[in-house]
Amino acid sequence: MNIVTFNPFRTIGIPGIKYVKPEHMFDERNKIAAADICLFPENWQVNALVYGMKKKIFPSIQSIQLGFNKIEVTRGLWSVVPDHVPKTLILGNNHDNINRVLAEFSFPFVAKEIRSSMGKGVFLIESHKQFNEYAENNDYLYIQEYLPIDRDLRICVVGNEVVTAYWRINERNSFRSNVAQGAKISFDHIPENAIELVRHTANMLGVDHAGFDLVKVDDHYYFLEFNTLFGNQGFQQRGISVESYIYRYISDILTHESK
Repeated sequence: MNIVTFNPFRTIGIPGIKYVKPEHMFDERNKIAAADICLFPENWQVNALVYGMKKKIFPSIQSIQLGFNKIEVTRGLWSVVPDHVPKTLILGNNHDNINRVLAEFSFPFVAKEIRSSMGKGVFLIESHKQFNEYAENNDYLYIQEYLPIDRDLRICVVGNEVVTAYWRINERNSFRSNVAQGAKISFDHIPENAIELVRHTANMLGVDHAGFDLVKVDDHYYFLEFNTLFGNQGFQQRGISVESYIYRYISDILTHESK
């Protein structure tokens, strides 16, 4: 296979790789034209690659465009599993919408920046002062009900497989359960029904590379979000080479299409 990658750090060890810096995409059209598939383009590259240059890409266009920010993630989840999304408002930032949030949500609630990761840009809002500070710094209001949890579940999909799943357990008395914020990873007692829910959701959305984050409240699972470029701590602790799963998946795709 002739493969172009735009992100060498996520494709280490995959054979047949040629690296193109994203910003040099149009200068290296010949290298891209010769590729069987292009790996890990940035969101701004996708339309030109898929619609203009007619290239196959991985992750899928759905993975990249739906995973671009929390608004797109939530709208995608609303479209296929609305009962598994916490109560959420996504609004432009204006006086009327600020009042709407305060009318529909009681303290505490969660406010998020629409593009953030590793637990950053996520705020527990417990007062008017905190909400005003959030509103002053964001063009969009992304507001979600507060769910009382001490852990969440990360389930990672590569291709059409769930590759690993683990609990992220909060031991710091914080409402965030991200590993980057100090949460502990546990591989014990992973619920099969949560894995099946993620398989179903990823298949419905056409997402083939993402880490899905879920919480369980009163025996019901809720998606918090999914991240197309997810952390690799769980893979490292399991000794899993995610690149081998990627290579096998794209090999299967190209072999099937050549028949």
